[in-house]
Amino acid sequence: MKRLKIGGVPEHFNLPWRLAIEEGLFKKAGIELHWSDMTGGTGQMIKGLQAETLDVAVLLTEGITRAILKGLDAKILAVYVQSPLCWGIHVPKNNHVKRLDLLDGATFAISREGSGSHLMTYLLAQREGWEPNSLAFNVVGDIYGGLWALNFGEAEGFLWEKYTTQPFIDQGKIKRIGEVLTPWPCFVIAVRNEVLDANAELLSSMVEIIQKRAATLKSSKIAAEVFAWRYALKKSQVEEWLSQTIWATQLSITPFDLQKTASTLKALNLINDQEFDGWQNKLLP
Repeated sequence: MKRLKIGGVPEHFNLPWRLAIEEGLFKKAGIELHWSDMTGGTGQMIKGLQAETLDVAVLLTEGITRAILKGLDAKILAVYVQSPLCWGIHVPKNNHVKRLDLLDGATFAISREGSGSHLMTYLLAQREGWEPNSLAFNVVGDIYGGLWALNFGEAEGFLWEKYTTQPFIDQGKIKRIGEVLTPWPCFVIAVRNEVLDANAELLSSMVEIIQKRAATLKSSKIAAEVFAWRYALKKSQVEEWLSQTIWATQLSITPFDLQKTASTLKALNLINDQEFDGWQNKLLP
């Protein structure tokens, strides 16, 4: 039995992992998978891979792509969620801001440097024609830090996955004034190179198991009820989210999946020319 430490956000996207672990599917394949909830998101997982407290991580494509191109000793093993991620653009509940253009040059709450909430703010700036260098950031740790920062004057904007923040919007704690989509598959599975070199076959089995479990869950007639109960979401919200979400079914990962991510990071000056060179060999097994 091979023990692997894996991290992911405690959000609805990762329910297939939780179910597969609870059902003992990985143990049947000789893998003891120890899951850790990473409330700090992709930035926290990157630090876990760096510190070797994580072997594997399920994290945002843009965050891990940038980290690897900047020298993280890891590879992207497979796409986990093929569809884009819909980021909600949030502002304080009593704020006068009702239009996106009023956030040009604003201070944004982010979980960590290099996290999705950080990098996607640059993508939003690019889409809206803002000057990226005029943005300011306040590192807040996680979604609860973001909520606090918005409502205590420490940030004017905050990007986070829209369905995760929906309960807080329903409660009147924050407002959402827009959305921005990732133009690439949103979640991937990354592994430290040392772990990959020693366990390539087992890791392929792990990917196959999770992709099959995700497909089974999505096709289930009670999927919406299961997600709604586990994550305090309304069934109608879950049905909308499920209709937009595609878990990957291919075991392999191709350069096409990552080309736009790497090119966009370079265009936004979030990686330099030297870091971009040879990106395929750096990112892929």
